[in-house]
Amino acid sequence: MKDETKAVHAGRDPHNNHGIVNPPVYHASTILYPTYEDLKHPKTRVQYGRRGTPTTFALEDAVVALEGGHGCKIVPSGLSAVTTALLALLGSGDHLLMTDNAYGPTRTFCDTFLKRMGMETTYYDPTIAGGIADLIRDTTKVVFTESPGSLTFEVQNIPAIAAAAHARGVKVVLDNTWASPLFFKPYEHGVDVSIQAATKYIVGHADTLLGTITANQETFSAIHAAHGQLGQCAGPDDIYLALRGLRTMDVRLKQHMQQGIDFAKWLETRDEVDFVLHPALPSHPQHDLWKRDFLGASGLFSAVLKPVSDTALSAMLDDLELFGMGYSWGGFESLVVPSDPAKIRTATGWDAPGPLLRFHVGLEALDDLKEDLDKGFQRMKAIS
Repeated sequence: MKDETKAVHAGRDPHNNHGIVNPPVYHASTILYPTYEDLKHPKTRVQYGRRGTPTTFALEDAVVALEGGHGCKIVPSGLSAVTTALLALLGSGDHLLMTDNAYGPTRTFCDTFLKRMGMETTYYDPTIAGGIADLIRDTTKVVFTESPGSLTFEVQNIPAIAAAAHARGVKVVLDNTWASPLFFKPYEHGVDVSIQAATKYIVGHADTLLGTITANQETFSAIHAAHGQLGQCAGPDDIYLALRGLRTMDVRLKQHMQQGIDFAKWLETRDEVDFVLHPALPSHPQHDLWKRDFLGASGLFSAVLKPVSDTALSAMLDDLELFGMGYSWGGFESLVVPSDPAKIRTATGWDAPGPLLRFHVGLEALDDLKEDLDKGFQRMKAIS
C-alpha cells in the first residue's frame, strides 16, 4: 500500500472493535489475568497499563507501517524519545558522536545528564558525511543525526554516515521529525533507530506532546527494555489525538510543503532577507542531497535577515497577526521565532551578520501570510 493509504488504515481494526472505525481509548493500570498460569506466562500483548494497551499498540503499529523498522515505542514527548533512545544504547564510559546542529534540548541532555553519568559527547560537523569515520573511537557506540538540522537545516548524508558507523559496529540514531515517515524512510538509508517528536506533524494540531522511537530488529530489544526500565508511559487520550492526527497527516504535510516552498521563494525576493535556508530550494547548499534522499519537505525552514537592530526586529514581530511567536511547530498554525545558532555551536561556526528567523508555514491562505509579513517588514524598515 502507498503511504496515503497506510496513514488512513494502519493500526485500525474495526472488525475486532464492534465495527467502530477508530481504536477505542483504553484507560488502564491494572490488567486482570484469568488464571495463575496466565499470570506466570502472559499470552496477550496487554499485560500492564504502563506497558501499553490496544490504544498504544494501534499508534505503534501505524508508525511502524509508515516509517519501517521492527518495532515502535511511544513516549510522552519528542525529548523523551531522544533521551530514552540514547540511554538504551549508551553506558558509562561510552562515547557519543552528536551532530552540531542538533535540537537545543538534545545538546543540553548530552552536556549535563550524560556527562554526569560518565558518557562523553563529541560534536561533529553535520556535513561530514563519510568523514565521520575519523571521529569514531573504540568506545563510540552511537552516531546521532538530525537531518535537516534544527535552525540551520543542513541535510546530512545519512547513507555515508551509516556505512562508516556500521563498519565499526556503531549504531546510527536519526531525529526524523522534520521529514516525518512520509518524506524520509530511515531504514532504507541505514538508520538503526529513528525518533520523532510526534507532537509535530503526527498530532498536527498544537495540542498534544508525544514522541515515538522506532528501531530495527537488532536494536529494538534494547529500546523496549529501556522504555520499561525508565517507566515511560504516554497517556491514552494523547495517543488517541495522535491517531486522529495521523489519518490526515499526508494531506496536511503536502499542503505544508507547498506553502513552505512558495513562501520561502517569496522571501528570497525580499530586500530585507539576506538568504533562506530551505532544503527544497536550489539555493540550499545540500539541495542535491535532499533531492536524492527525501520524498518531500515540511513547512519548517529559516531565513536570515540583513543586519537590523533589536528595536526594529521587535517592531516587525510584535504586531504580526497571523504568525505567532512560540516554540514547537507542526500544527496548522504559522509560527516565527528568532534564534542565534552561534550560542549552541561548538564544532562549527555561525557568523551570519543578521538575525535568523525560523518559520513554520501553516495552512492559512498564502497571500494572507505574505501580507502579514510584508506589514511586519514595513514596520521594521520604518525604524531601521
